[in-house]
Amino acid sequence: MVDKWATKRRLAAAINDHDLARMRELFTDDATYVSPAGVAEGPEQILWLYEQFFRGFPDLHLAVWYEATTTDNPLMVEWTAIGTHTGPFLLPDGSDLAPTGRRITLRGTCASFLEDGKIATHREYFDQLELYSQLGLHLEPGESAAA
Repeated sequence: MVDKWATKRRLAAAINDHDLARMRELFTDDATYVSPAGVAEGPEQILWLYEQFFRGFPDLHLAVWYEATTTDNPLMVEWTAIGTHTGPFLLPDGSDLAPTGRRITLRGTCASFLEDGKIATHREYFDQLELYSQLGLHLEPGESAAA
């Protein structure tokens, strides 16, 4: 029997080590990743999104502080990510935010659905506005969505 929680914990460890090769082993070939940063299909796209965070925050560390161990699929955890923005960070418009030197503390949660011991779907939820605010970015007034 596959220990699903061992797989989930290996993902957290690989994220903390910024080890894309180890992360690749944990996803199915047709895995889907959904987060405020975007939707990725397949391990290469998923790892590319993580790589953008590692590039912008070379000291990024994920502290898992709650595991909903009474569920078996999806596997739910809550976490806090901390890091220092010392590298270029990809913004939604495709531009890079130059390093600000600012520290971030970002709370979030994720749900992983496993199939045959690998992650088939991984959904992360965090407040993207909180992240951007901590980086010193601000909303600009503009046209309303209805216009």
